[in-house]
Amino acid sequence: MFFSPVYLLCVLLPTLALSGLAQSAVRGAYKTWSQRANSSQFTGADVARQLIRSYGFQVNLEGTPQELGDHFDPRSGIVRLSPGVAQKPSVASMAIAAHEFGHVQQYQQNSPLIAARGFILPVAQYGGGLSVFIILAGWFLSFQGLAWLGVLLFGATTLFTVLTLPIEIDASRRGMKMMEEQGMLRTGEDRSGAQAVLRAAAMTYVAAMFASILNLLYYAMLVSGMGGRRR
Repeated sequence: MFFSPVYLLCVLLPTLALSGLAQSAVRGAYKTWSQRANSSQFTGADVARQLIRSYGFQVNLEGTPQELGDHFDPRSGIVRLSPGVAQKPSVASMAIAAHEFGHVQQYQQNSPLIAARGFILPVAQYGGGLSVFIILAGWFLSFQGLAWLGVLLFGATTLFTVLTLPIEIDASRRGMKMMEEQGMLRTGEDRSGAQAVLRAAAMTYVAAMFASILNLLYYAMLVSGMGGRRR
């Protein structure tokens, strides 16, 4: 059923391959550009403080011990930066910090994409974890309607990942724009390096979206075939 040759060849292996490539791209870009100082000599924390002052962002800064665990928590209004980003004046540090403030700007300007994703978040968050169990229950009970409910709930999770990709791309675009406006990108290397880091990061969201879509299609194919299945 779920671990049939079709699932293995058409869903699991492509998902693992793309995810591995995306993670490798992120690690490679970060390793390269975390070792190159930016021309402004700004650490990630410096970038954060400058953007808070210049744009009036109502957020606080904290640290997080996890490498590449940098994120903005909109519920608490906190931007958390890892030590390698907060303390080093590298091209990667500058780009990652600015990206997180791209998210801050999205929330403070009530981005429609953020609103759309927030609308489906409860279903994706709670229904997504139950969806596979509901599909399984429908399958073993030969109850196609129940199985389709599971597919629908999984579809909400897929829609969440689809919306996340343009949100991340937009946050990077906003971050690049703010760095340009603040004169932080003084050289072509600053600019190209920041873009390389942010492009690589976006690939992880492409991989997540791809994996979710493949799983959704597989589940839909599985359930649609239940009509001719005998108990």
